[in-house]
Amino acid sequence: MINEDIKKKLHQLESNLLKPEIRSSKTELTRILAEGFFEIGSSGKFLYQNEEISEEGIGEVKMTMDHFEVHPLSDEIVLTTYS
Repeated sequence: MINEDIKKKLHQLESNLLKPEIRSSKTELTRILAEGFFEIGSSGKFLYQNEEISEEGIGEVKMTMDHFEVHPLSDEIVLTTYS
């Protein structure tokens, strides 16, 4: 079970990834994404931290976070999902 403080922190981190000023900055994305990070976008496209981030970032999106969920995969790994 994920405690509520951790869930709030993860929600904030995911919210930051939707901000245009973060998504458009390779420097910011490199700073906040863990080595080995990957994302499966709503289009089904995979985005890998070490391959796909151009100098212009990863592009802006117009999304809101609804139905945010945290799914523990191990003691050290969680999967966050939202629509």
